Amino acid sequence: MAEIDNTQRIYFDEAFETLAPADVRRHQDEMWARQWDYLRANSAFYRDKLSPWIDQDNVTIDGLQDLPFTEKDELRVSQEGASPYGNYVACAESGIARLHRTSGTTGRPLILANSARDAADIARVGARSMWAAGLRPNDRVVHCLNYCMWTGGFTDHTILEATGATVVPFGVGSTRLLIDSILSLGINAISCTPSYPALIEQVLRETGGPAPRDLGLKLGLFGGEAGLDNPELRASMEEKWGFKVRNANFGLSEVLSILGGQTDWTHDLLYHAADVVFAEITDPESLQRLPIREGVTGELVCTHLRKQCQPLVRYRTRDVVTVTGSDPGPDGRSAWRFRVMGRTDDMFNVRGVNVFPGAVRLAVEALPQWASGQFRIILKGDGPYDRIVMTVEAASGLEADGWDEAAQRIENAVRQRIGASASVTMVPFEHFPRTEGKTRWIDKEPA
Repeated sequence: MAEIDNTQRIYFDEAFETLAPADVRRHQDEMWARQWDYLRANSAFYRDKLSPWIDQDNVTIDGLQDLPFTEKDELRVSQEGASPYGNYVACAESGIARLHRTSGTTGRPLILANSARDAADIARVGARSMWAAGLRPNDRVVHCLNYCMWTGGFTDHTILEATGATVVPFGVGSTRLLIDSILSLGINAISCTPSYPALIEQVLRETGGPAPRDLGLKLGLFGGEAGLDNPELRASMEEKWGFKVRNANFGLSEVLSILGGQTDWTHDLLYHAADVVFAEITDPESLQRLPIREGVTGELVCTHLRKQCQPLVRYRTRDVVTVTGSDPGPDGRSAWRFRVMGRTDDMFNVRGVNVFPGAVRLAVEALPQWASGQFRIILKGDGPYDRIVMTVEAASGLEADGWDEAAQRIENAVRQRIGASASVTMVPFEHFPRTEGKTRWIDKEPA
C-alpha cells in the first residue's frame, strides 16, 4: 500500500473539523456536564460567585445564559487576593505544568496557569488553525513573537510544532539577523504580528537588502492585531512580499491561545475551538444571548468545556464579532465563521457614533497612495468626542506639497466608512516607530 503524503491532507483533525453542528452540540453538552461537576468540586471562585446555582446538578449549556458573566477585573482582584493564580485556580500546584502572563495592554497582567492537558488542548486547537492557513510538515517557519512569558511566544511555538512544521524560535529584535536567517536557512513561512513586516521592510531599505518578495517567504501567519480583513492591505502585502496572508491567530491568552483563523477560501475567521470552548454571542447593550447565524453582531463570551487549571464561565472577551456564516465551507469544514469588528474597551464615541480603531485602520489602509497605514488616534479626556483627531503618516515618496490633499482624502474615507468626522494631521513617512509586537493605535491625553 502506498504511503499517504501527510502534507496533502486537507484537515489537521478531520473527525472534528467536519463534524455536523448537531453532533458538535451533543459533544459540547457532554463536555460541559463533566466540566460543571469539576468546577463545583474545585473552584472556590465559582463556588462563591455561582452560589445560587452551585448545588444544581443539571445546569446545561442553554442554562448558562442564566448565569452571571465573568469579568477580567474579577480575575485581577482574585489574583491580588490569592497570588499568584487567584482563587479561580481549580487544580493543585502539582498539576500546573506551565505559567504565562498576559501582555497587560488593558490593565494589570494576569498570571496564567496550564496543566499538561490544558497545554495539549491549546496546541491541538491552534494546529487546526495553522493547518487550515496552509502550514505543513515540510515548511520551515520562523516564529517572531515575544518569548518572555507571553503565550504568543512559547505556547504559539508549540502550536506551530504540532503541525509537524520545522519551527525556528527567533522571538523579537535583531531584525537584520532575522533577514540573514530567512535567507540562509531557507525559511519559507513567518509567524508574527501584521505590523512586523513593515519593520523588516524598513531594515531592508536601510541596508540595501533584497526586495521583500526576494526573501522567499511563501506564507505569512499573523495575529495579535486587527486589519487583515482589509482587502487593500492584504493585496498590498501579498504583492510586496509574495506570500499568502493569513490571519491564523485570533485568541485570548486567558481563554485559549487560538480560537479562530483563516483558510484559503475565505477572509473570515473559522471558529476552531468548539470542542474546548463554548462560544456565545451577546447583545452589547442588553447582554442577552444571540443566535450564531449570519449577520448577527455582538460580544464574544467564552466558557471552558475542559480546562483544568483556571476554568472560566461566561468570560466577557470584550471582542465584538459579526457572524458571517454557519453553513459548512466548500472544503467540508463545519466551523462557523466570523469577523472581529473591534473591542468594547477600545471603542469610543463621536457624536453618537461608536468608533473602533480597527474601522479607522480600514479607512487609512484603503489609501496606500496617500498613507503608509501607520497612524495614531488622539483622545483628549474621557469623551464623548466631537471628531476623530488623527495623526497619519504619509505614504513613501509622497512630498509635503501633497499632504493637504492626502489629509482631505483620509478624512473623507473615514467619514464614508464610519459616519464620523475626522481631523487629520499628516507627518512624514516612517515618523512612527515600527514594532515587532502589538501596535497601539490610540494615544490618550488628559483634557
